[in-house]
Amino acid sequence: MQQILSQMLKKYKITNIEDQKNAIKEIVQEVVLCGLSRGGFFKKAAFYGGTALRIFYDLDRFSEDLNFSLITQDPSFDLTKYFAYIENETKSLGLNFSVQEKVKSFDSNIKSAFLKGNTKEHILTFYENSLDAKFINKDEIIRIKFEVDLNPLLGATYETKFRLLPSPYQVKLYDLPSLFAGKIHAILCRNWHSRIKGRDFYDYVFFLSIEAQVNLKNLKAKLLQSNFISEDYDLTIDNLKILLNERFDNVNFDQAKVDVLPFVKDKSKLDLWSKEFFKEITKNLKAN
Repeated sequence: MQQILSQMLKKYKITNIEDQKNAIKEIVQEVVLCGLSRGGFFKKAAFYGGTALRIFYDLDRFSEDLNFSLITQDPSFDLTKYFAYIENETKSLGLNFSVQEKVKSFDSNIKSAFLKGNTKEHILTFYENSLDAKFINKDEIIRIKFEVDLNPLLGATYETKFRLLPSPYQVKLYDLPSLFAGKIHAILCRNWHSRIKGRDFYDYVFFLSIEAQVNLKNLKAKLLQSNFISEDYDLTIDNLKILLNERFDNVNFDQAKVDVLPFVKDKSKLDLWSKEFFKEITKNLKAN
């Protein structure tokens, strides 16, 4: 089991304690996916979001959560039936994590759970000779959140991907155009309150850099659900560019940079961020 963890750690360049913690979180995210796969979870659900982009498309930023959506609507879906598979997968690698459902006091289409384990214990598991472990509070917790949307929208398309570590497994995930639709929806509709989520804009640049196309059918369904557009709105690629440019006009990109800084290593990638920059690169946006 230590050999498997060492193999998974090889791709990380560790320079400080935060790098150590993030590497552990990212590896444990993949262990969760492996456990879910063993339990048959991906016969009913698909993976999406920033972590899906990181694992399967090499997005170069840290992503905190695991996001899933059912393929077919099922209000009675039981997330807890998969917890044992996740815990067994972590234990098989010598990791001590438990899974707990987040009980909500209101009706929601989102089911959530947290994977939790002691930070100091796992620093010493992954890095046996770590000199930094003595500086970690004994009560500090590694916490990984995962959510399942019970109300999938029309128009998403999927693909199956395979991974070899920690053990060979397969995942059903949104294909690239549908992942891009989800990100554009977040840029247009996310309520930032007092903090702009710069990670959305970082991912937007990433999608364009790999020449991803957007699934307009899926995006329209998302925008309709958010009451952002009306049913008769003609969501062409040109109209989408107009909507995005209007959004960019109202973004404080200095604040957006502050949000994303802890999640990226190459800070210089943010130097050009401005409304002019985002409007210019949006000219390259294409639909599939």
